[in-house]
Amino acid sequence: MQVSEKITGTQLGLLMFTSVVSTIILSVPGTMVALAKQNAWLSVFPAMLTGVLSIWLMTTLADRYPGLTIVQYSSKIVGKWPGKLLGLYYTYYLFFYNSVNLQQHAQFMNTVLMPTTPPLIIILGLALLSSLAVFTGIEVIGRCNELLTPLIIIFLIPLFIIAIGDSDPGQLKPVLNEGVLPIFQGAVVPSGWMNQFFFLGWLLPYLNQPQKARKISLIMLLSIAALILVIDLLTIMVFGSIAGNMSFPFLRVIQYIGISGSFERLESLAVALWVIGIFIKGSVLLFMFCLTISQLFGISNSREIISPVTVLSVVGSIWIFKSSAEFQDWMKFTFPIMAFFTHNLVPLALLSVDIVKSKFSRSLL
Repeated sequence: MQVSEKITGTQLGLLMFTSVVSTIILSVPGTMVALAKQNAWLSVFPAMLTGVLSIWLMTTLADRYPGLTIVQYSSKIVGKWPGKLLGLYYTYYLFFYNSVNLQQHAQFMNTVLMPTTPPLIIILGLALLSSLAVFTGIEVIGRCNELLTPLIIIFLIPLFIIAIGDSDPGQLKPVLNEGVLPIFQGAVVPSGWMNQFFFLGWLLPYLNQPQKARKISLIMLLSIAALILVIDLLTIMVFGSIAGNMSFPFLRVIQYIGISGSFERLESLAVALWVIGIFIKGSVLLFMFCLTISQLFGISNSREIISPVTVLSVVGSIWIFKSSAEFQDWMKFTFPIMAFFTHNLVPLALLSVDIVKSKFSRSLL
């Protein structure tokens, strides 16, 4: 986890792609359909706007403070102690989000594959694998993901092709029968994932060609949006508006085509997709969590705190939500606001303050 580590533009883009799609493809489409009904696929487009804003903000800040993470340049922009307070907020946010990620993994595995396995065992398995990945460094995580991401695409394409046979395009009608308001309502939850390009604030210092950051990030955002668009369309065409009542609607699509077609137990592919993606996302979140603490408290070797930070995340995952219903409510109502504040408003405020300071400094010359 040293500054000397470097990742390529392709590795950076694939890390962002996998980190976002790993959880959004199975859990978010149901919420979109619940709010926007048969027009949920249109909600992808306004949701993208927060991602575009996040990419522009993080790459602009990185250009103004090359080689520094958001933790480091926050103190340079707002001052030492306000910057420390902001760093503490980043620490809390990453602890919370990493804990949510672990618990969501346990909920999914209990639902799909291992209903009698204690959630703690599932959580410990993912936490251990992620901590080992973080110990090897972001460069190794990037290379590992470069091999794993094509597997996600290889698994998804046959599922899409098979699902087309059970799709009814008539389920998509009527279009915009209730106006555009439901479209924007349906975009609220996925926007919390689209703007996760905020994580570039930790990853860009490791990019070997910083000038490619904005281009590759926009390409990945378009790829993510296209993937969610296809999944939403297939989910609606297979189940219609009842998909809004499902926790993992795309998983149900996979199970449905396995039952009605000539293939069985296709949900094993969904489990493979989930495990690959959640491993990468968990590793990236834990990496950023350790990096934030080390830079905030001046710890020279981030590897020294991987073990206690991992244990803290496991404890948080057990404590954070008491039930899956509580998690669903948080994801629908709290997370979009929390994500918009953290991923968009905080960087926007930092950039605004930095621009004002720069103009003021030049006016004094």
